[in-house]
Amino acid sequence: MEKQWWQEEVIYQIYPKSFYDSNGDGIGDLRGITEKLDYLKDLGVTMLWICPIYKSPMDDNGYDISDYKAISEEFGTMEDSDRLISEAEKRKIKIIMDLVINHTSDEHEWFQTALKNPKSKYHDYYIFKDGKEPPNNWRSVFGGSVWEKVPGRDEFYFHSFGKKQPDLNWENPELREDLYKIVNWWLEKGIAGFRIDAITFIKKDLTWADREADGADNLARCTKAVRNQPGIIDFLNELNEKTFKPHNCFTVAEAAGVGYDELGNFIGDNGCFSVIFDFRYADLDIASGSEWYERIDWKISDLNKKIMESQLSMQKYGFSANFIENHDQPRATTKYLKENQNNSDAVKTLGAMYFFLKGLPFIYQGQELGMVNFERKCIEEFNDLSSIDQYYRSLQEEYSKEEALNFVNLRSRDNPRVPFPWNNEKYGGFSQNKPWLSMAEEYPKINAESQIGKSGSIYEFYKSMIGFRQKGKYRNCLIYGDIQPAESSENVIAYKRFTETEEIYCYFNFSGKNTVEQLSKGGYEQIWTTFGEAEISGDKLILKPFQSVLLKSKP
Repeated sequence: MEKQWWQEEVIYQIYPKSFYDSNGDGIGDLRGITEKLDYLKDLGVTMLWICPIYKSPMDDNGYDISDYKAISEEFGTMEDSDRLISEAEKRKIKIIMDLVINHTSDEHEWFQTALKNPKSKYHDYYIFKDGKEPPNNWRSVFGGSVWEKVPGRDEFYFHSFGKKQPDLNWENPELREDLYKIVNWWLEKGIAGFRIDAITFIKKDLTWADREADGADNLARCTKAVRNQPGIIDFLNELNEKTFKPHNCFTVAEAAGVGYDELGNFIGDNGCFSVIFDFRYADLDIASGSEWYERIDWKISDLNKKIMESQLSMQKYGFSANFIENHDQPRATTKYLKENQNNSDAVKTLGAMYFFLKGLPFIYQGQELGMVNFERKCIEEFNDLSSIDQYYRSLQEEYSKEEALNFVNLRSRDNPRVPFPWNNEKYGGFSQNKPWLSMAEEYPKINAESQIGKSGSIYEFYKSMIGFRQKGKYRNCLIYGDIQPAESSENVIAYKRFTETEEIYCYFNFSGKNTVEQLSKGGYEQIWTTFGEAEISGDKLILKPFQSVLLKSKP
């Protein structure tokens, strides 16, 4: 694809509710983010993805929007958002926002008008069906039927996610035009683009027919009928032409369910978005992207295969969006490293492995500190709607309470959403008062203050790694070069980054033992390691436990 302005970005995702509380109410806010911009500048990131800050009743922590053109009071004011954009720009940091246009909150003015007046034009902004019983047996992503009865009427409304998140009716051109006005309004305020939430859900199977039940509740997961349905590309092309393209903005889509053979419609020179997330390797520990209790045993070789399949597929069309954590995923340290989650060498190798892939690296808040999952003792300690649903779904599928709690602890979306630990004080320096969600631990051993400026810390490792990729002598190959898998032993992930004039071989040892890797003939120069020096003996590369190394092939 042609070079684009956004291809050299390093993106840091902020969950504003949990980043930094500037006013002591236990909830992170926009002024808190602004106060910490120098921390982010020092780390080396160039773009911030801010999770939803719009006005919302917070049933799903901001992904249920009641007013797209207002800021939720707990986060601050529109002036605070303008100041954040301005102060970030002074530090050469761009801002992208979360765009949630598959659904709104049930408290949005459009939906409230639709409920009060079925003859209003806003009734057709959502999906309503007449009847005394739910129109079909589809299960929502957050559990239970996708249909919620309208009080006092023989009518149901549709929701792919929570019942307080009614889906918008994208079949209505008037609705689409109103959404485009909102998107353009934000772009004109000076943001650099959007992360687009659940966008592959906007097109439904309009037959509304029952599907084969797949659970003890006799329901069928709705993703089979409402995700990436035929005809969705028409909607996405229109969205792109009327909003993103005229502003030359950056977009990253949460595009679950997209086949690799369809990528040309989504990314690249003819795609609707700049990049999309691929969740196949993120969800390798569960049998389905929506059922946490269907656990899968996996090996590093399985992870290697999934990542390389994703990379090669994306490369055919453009760049990929590379991540190991986000606000919906558990901590990568716990998920991928398991019993080695607290081994800093292993954490660094995990970070390096994905950071040097082809595409844009995304860092989720706290990842640069090596944060790990918590362990909650009972379901009442959870806030996340999906976690609570999965717990009771597990019980319904006849797992024990202990098993159900284990599933939720492993995958809960509360894991990455805990308040950011700035220091080892009570509440981790996040707030002076009790936070909205309990910390991962009360006096956090893992915190920013203990790592900034400390040689060998995970924070300083990320800072150095970002600098090497962004400003080092090999930046052109590491940013723009193609990728190709390299032969490796079972517990090593290896690949080659290359241009017409340069080749860099990347090896990442996920074993607690020395490993010996076969090199092709020719000389090699070590240009980067996570620690120490790897040993090269003839055509053999000897990696220490959890060591990573980048080798440049000599001419």
